[in-house]
Parts: sequence; C-alpha cells; structure tokens
Amino acid sequence: MSVVDVSRPVVPPVQAPPAQRGVVAIGVAVAVVVGFAVNNAAGWKLTVLYAIGLALGLVLFHSRFGFTSAWRQLVTVGQGRAIRAHMLMLGVACLLFSVLLGSGASLSGTPEGTVAPAGLGVVLGAFLFGVGMQVGGSCASGTLFAVGSGQTAILFTLGGFIAGSVASAFAADWFKLLQNTGPSVSLADTPFGHAGALVISLLVIGAIAGASVLIERRRTPPPIEQPPTERGVLRALRGSWPLWVGALLLAGLNALTLFVSGHAWGITSAFGLWGAKILGWVGIDISGTPFWSVPENAAKLSASVLTDRISVMDFGIMIGALIAAALAGAFTLHRRIPWKLAVGAVLGGVVMGIGARLAGGCNIGAYFSGVASFSLHGWLWGAMALIGTFAGVALRPLFGLTNPKPSDSVC
Repeated sequence: MSVVDVSRPVVPPVQAPPAQRGVVAIGVAVAVVVGFAVNNAAGWKLTVLYAIGLALGLVLFHSRFGFTSAWRQLVTVGQGRAIRAHMLMLGVACLLFSVLLGSGASLSGTPEGTVAPAGLGVVLGAFLFGVGMQVGGSCASGTLFAVGSGQTAILFTLGGFIAGSVASAFAADWFKLLQNTGPSVSLADTPFGHAGALVISLLVIGAIAGASVLIERRRTPPPIEQPPTERGVLRALRGSWPLWVGALLLAGLNALTLFVSGHAWGITSAFGLWGAKILGWVGIDISGTPFWSVPENAAKLSASVLTDRISVMDFGIMIGALIAAALAGAFTLHRRIPWKLAVGAVLGGVVMGIGARLAGGCNIGAYFSGVASFSLHGWLWGAMALIGTFAGVALRPLFGLTNPKPSDSVC
C-alpha cells in the first residue's frame, strides 16, 4: 500500500492508555437512550440507520480515517498512503453500489445513487470546501468524529459549519442556478450499464493510486504518524486499525446505508436543519428563506430532527466516536484553545458550510457517495477540493496551524 524510504524508519506506535470506563458507560447509555428515542419517533428503519451511524463513528475514530489530512499530506510532502486508502474505499464502494443499483435491491424501494449536475456549483463549492477544511482543521466526517472524541476545538468548526449552512439558505436560488449550469452525467448511462461504469471507475481509481506511488518515489515523504494502539485481539475493540481496514468498512457501511434507506451516505444537509431549529428556538424564524420555502424542506423543518435520516446518522457518528475514543483511552476535552486556532476553525467551518451547499454535498455526500454512484460530479468535486487544498494549506500558518515538512520524522 505504501512506499517507505529506508532512511525514514517508521516509528512504532505506543501502547494505548487504559480505557476510560466511566466515559464508555456514559457513551453507551447515551447511545441506548438516543436509539430508543429514534425508534419511538421514526421507527425501526431509522433506528437501523442510527446504528450504522454508531458503527461509522467507531470506524472513523479507530482507523483515524481522514480526508483533510490525506490531501494535505499529498500536497505538502507527497505522502500518498492515505490517498491510496481513499481509492481502496472508493473501489470497493463502486463494486457494492454497482450490485445494489444494478439489481434495484433496497429495503426502501428502488435505490437512488447520488447523481448531480457537474456544474459551476460543484467547481466553486468544492474549491471553497477544500480551502475551508484545511483552515478549519477537519472535513465533514472528520468534524463529527473529532467532536465525539472530545476535540473541543472542532466544536468551533462545527459551529461555523452550521452558520455557513444557515446562511446558504438565503442564497439557495442562486446556488441552484449555479449547480444547474452543467449536465448530470452517470457513467452507468452507457450500453454497458453499471458493469461498464464499474470498469471505468476502477481504471480511474487505479490511475490515481499509481500516480500517488510515483509521487512518493520522487519525493520520499516522511511516514504517517501511528496513533497509540492496543496489541492482540483487543486491537479490534480499542484500535488503532490500519487504514485499509477503515477503507473496507466505510465502503461496506455506505453500501449498507444505500440498501436500508435507498439513498447513499450524506452528512452536511443536517447542519442547516440544526441551525434553523436553533434559530427557531430563540425566536428567529427563517422558514421564509428560499431554501426552507420548498415544501419538502419545510416539512423537515417542522418535524423532529429524530425523523431526519441524515441527522440521525450524524448523531450516531458522534456518539460512536465518543465510545471508541473512551475505549482507546483517548477521550480528552481541550480547555485552552489558542484564539488564532479558534478563529480559523470558525472561518473554515463557515466556508465549508457554504461550499457544501453550493456543491450539493461534502467529502461524503458529493465525493464519496457521488463517485460510488458513478456520477461525474463526484470526481469533479474531488479534483476541485484538491485544488482548494493548495490554497488552504497556504493559509494555515495565519491561524497558527502547521503543515508537514519533508524533514519531519512523521507527518
């Protein structure tokens, strides 16, 4: 999976600290209570999706599966190991999605892949998202599992994410106009169907993985830092897991989400709903904005968040990450946060919130699920987010954030 320069020996991971049993107990209790609440509000299907969210939180934390750091490592020092894990995840997801979409297998009617226009909305939105995730320190999925694991600074990123999503509701008509400037292209819309789309996708994935190997050989980057881990069979429970394990499990859980709900995994649309709900609780009504005036969206705003598919899964991810972090002895609340970092987190979150709504999704809903659904806009999103990463990396020092350097022992 990776090319390691012999002059840069990999530092072995240290032993994981003892599990924080009290925090584990609290996390499990919260998980059970929320599970019963979801079941009471929305029934068994959303309860299953909530359980999938819990599993996603466990996988994301134990494998430390990040998108932000992967793109930053590639851009700054040419480290492509995490990018290849992304490609493994996408390849397996494409295979599983081709079966589900091709056969129409789902517990919720005919499954619908995430296919959207490859227009200016994606170009501009994904670029902004790429900038924001580097300044804010996390992507959409990373924000949720970092918040759940106690990284208090990421609460600022989440707050900015919600604020940016709320602001986007006022410009929804303009966003939609930009999104519709390009065609919706599915690689499955050929005489070869989903089988042909799978072959094309795997060829692109293989080319990207191969390019990352060539970049590594030319730049000899430092290895990726290994988080504390458990030994033996307890590693399955307390982590950390290899990136390839995280890749396989995330692909499988996204496919399971498609099978249960009829839709692929998404994250950020819930942030706008949460923000609108919070404003409503303090007496500020934004139901008349262009976005919330749409009947389908208005129905979500008037209903409980526990009946919203994406919100329920997001709650599961945060709680699952909390349990995973406590099992690994890594749950820590950061009390002192430098003001520059806090400002960067908020600004990065705002930019990501706007970028996600402009692009019609984030690194999960647009990129991961879009590529897995054979939508051209998914690949366009990834390319533009990578370009945005260059700009975001250049801005990071302004907010007291560091970037990997070739001379580092790990990155």
